[in-house]
Amino acid sequence: MAVALTSLSHGAGCGCKLPASAVGPLLAALPQQTDPNVLVGFDTIDDAGVYKLRDDLAIVQTVDFFTPIVDDPFDFGRIAAANALSDVYAMGGEPISALNLVAFSLERLGPEVLVEILRGGASVVAEADTTIIGGHSIDDPEPKYGLAVTGTVHPDELLTNGGGRPGDALVLTKPPGASAVATALKRGLEAPLHEAVLVMTTLNRDASRAAREARVHALTDVTGFGLLGHLHELAAASGVAAEVDAGAVPAIDGVLELLADERAVSGGTRRNREHAETFTTFASRVPEARRWLLSDAMTSGGLLAAGEMPGAVIGRLTEGAPGTISVL
Repeated sequence: MAVALTSLSHGAGCGCKLPASAVGPLLAALPQQTDPNVLVGFDTIDDAGVYKLRDDLAIVQTVDFFTPIVDDPFDFGRIAAANALSDVYAMGGEPISALNLVAFSLERLGPEVLVEILRGGASVVAEADTTIIGGHSIDDPEPKYGLAVTGTVHPDELLTNGGGRPGDALVLTKPPGASAVATALKRGLEAPLHEAVLVMTTLNRDASRAAREARVHALTDVTGFGLLGHLHELAAASGVAAEVDAGAVPAIDGVLELLADERAVSGGTRRNREHAETFTTFASRVPEARRWLLSDAMTSGGLLAAGEMPGAVIGRLTEGAPGTISVL
């Protein structure tokens, strides 16, 4: 009998990330970058590192892997690949190559399951006109899959999370809510799995190109730290505050109804909200389900831009204490 992949996962998808409240102090304790060719390091907690090779060429490097968020191996591979590629797109870059990262128990799950995971990842990498050129695997009773991705960007076209300006519109290109769907299914509730998989497997390539064309001022993607967590990073790096219209934030179809039942709230989402409440104020009229949605530990979410581009306008950047957010 096939083993449900999510039954082996302690935290689904990006929900297995270390909490943002813990990662920040860890990074702050590391030595500062001194190489002038490092255009983006870890000091602004951006989506990927960027290293300048020439005046007209920089490489974008990122790595992302996680535990299963769905039981279907092929879909798990697709979601993990789209999520990893997204970090390059969030820097305004184009991915060129990838390495598979695999933690897996052949004895428990069998080679056929791993082949399907890798096939799923390869299908999305091919859709991105990118090539898998190798990888690494270890034996692990808890399966994990992802990619190390290399991309390129012209230094003058690089988009970071630190360029936002007061008055910039905040634009979101995909609805959050995948963590709620995965958690609901694990707990025996009905949930819109098909809709969530469609969102998570959609590449951010077209949105990234639209952001470059629109010359937005800042860009990031929304994943495991939730919309509020990633907006906080963008606002802090930009030296501004933010306002969010809770009712304007789109949700995966059916997720707001799910979040009316706290059994659909994942542990990662709870940690995100606890952290968000240290820098976020909520208007009293904001419903509880929408507060959870804004903290949803999303996997392979959309891009969040500061500027004018296609997508849902969910708020704006403002003058104020850097990184603080008001939800209206």
